[in-house]
Amino acid sequence: MAANCLPPTATLSGAATTTTHRRSPPSPATTVSPSSVSFHFLSSSASLKPLRLSHQRRLKVRVSGGDLGAVVVTKCVASDPVQIKSAREDIKELLRTTFSHPILVRLGWHDAGTYNKNIEEWPQRGGANGSLRFDVEQKHAANAGLVNAMKLLQPIKDKYAGVTYADLFQLASATAIEEAGGPKIPMKYGRVDVTGPEQCPEEGRLPDAGPPSPADHLRDVFYRMGLTDKDIVALSGAHTLGRSRPERSGWGKPETKYTKDGPGAPGGQSWTVKWLRFDNSYFKDIKEKRDEDLLVLPTDAALFEDPSFKVYAEKYAVDEKAFFDDYAEAHAKLSNLGAKFDPPEGFTINDEPPPAAAATPEKFVAAKYSSGKSGLSDSMKQKIRAEYEGFGGSPDKPLQTNYFLNIMIVIAVLAIVTSLLGN
Repeated sequence: MAANCLPPTATLSGAATTTTHRRSPPSPATTVSPSSVSFHFLSSSASLKPLRLSHQRRLKVRVSGGDLGAVVVTKCVASDPVQIKSAREDIKELLRTTFSHPILVRLGWHDAGTYNKNIEEWPQRGGANGSLRFDVEQKHAANAGLVNAMKLLQPIKDKYAGVTYADLFQLASATAIEEAGGPKIPMKYGRVDVTGPEQCPEEGRLPDAGPPSPADHLRDVFYRMGLTDKDIVALSGAHTLGRSRPERSGWGKPETKYTKDGPGAPGGQSWTVKWLRFDNSYFKDIKEKRDEDLLVLPTDAALFEDPSFKVYAEKYAVDEKAFFDDYAEAHAKLSNLGAKFDPPEGFTINDEPPPAAAATPEKFVAAKYSSGKSGLSDSMKQKIRAEYEGFGGSPDKPLQTNYFLNIMIVIAVLAIVTSLLGN
């Protein structure tokens, strides 16, 4: 994959600024550090092909005659931020026409969910690295049906070659949540892809739906990723989207009154009535268990049976905002697991304007209110004017001369009445 190099004017979250300086051109035999770069040696008479050391970063060296040349260092990233933004818009259109929110969420989760925090080496540690694009991993039992998600996203990947698969999977997952009415996920991008199927993780790292001890199994899997009980319950809430199909997972009914007519391909059994809307109904429906057409897996039931899980499940059933806040945090955490970012800190594509800073109250300065030459500040004059007008006065209509006298009389009468009542 070709590098995605930002021009000198581009900025990334936390990225170093581009610098330009002059020095003698390097020799083709120059040794470089493992921080992969690509050299382009240019002169006034010839242009040599680049010596490509890696696909992630590129250093362009321009020499224009003489002994000195201008060296332009250009910041490069795994994915092109501009293309990621455009791909997000294409994903939104895909969701509007195919109702594929659930399977795109699942694709992102399963690419990231192979992470093992006990393994330091990348990509052996698994995680969000794009390995799920290879057939060998798609054939894992837990990934049944995800080939359909790949078919949906491949045209977008072909259109935006500057976006890695790892970023595309996580972008699609977060966008699907948001477009279904869920919270805004604080995502970052710049994930590096694995390069071949030999780098795929072994089968067995993803959770099962019906293990002998559901709560223990969930902890075994998610603790291995470095996640918490709160993360487990919050992420389980994403089952508010989608259906389980028995031909893929071995769980659920072939169809129910909620799925027989789609949208999308009909059939399967959903966890919720409105299974394309992201809300907290998953927790409500599991707690009540009053509709046999709604699916409850052993791992779902464990959320209200395990004492620690139950605290969060009960909370989310009655407080959707708390669920949204915790889910957004857990989803972002999951999407970063095991990922190798370039630049190392990643970058964001949020284009919302920053919130306006709250007005700072004027600090009291005694000199402003003294009898010296310093006058009142404009803001203080406005406050006094507002209070004056609040009493009924104005520059054109002064207060009546007996206004404050009437107030004093009323206060005196109230004091007398209070005294009499007290006696």
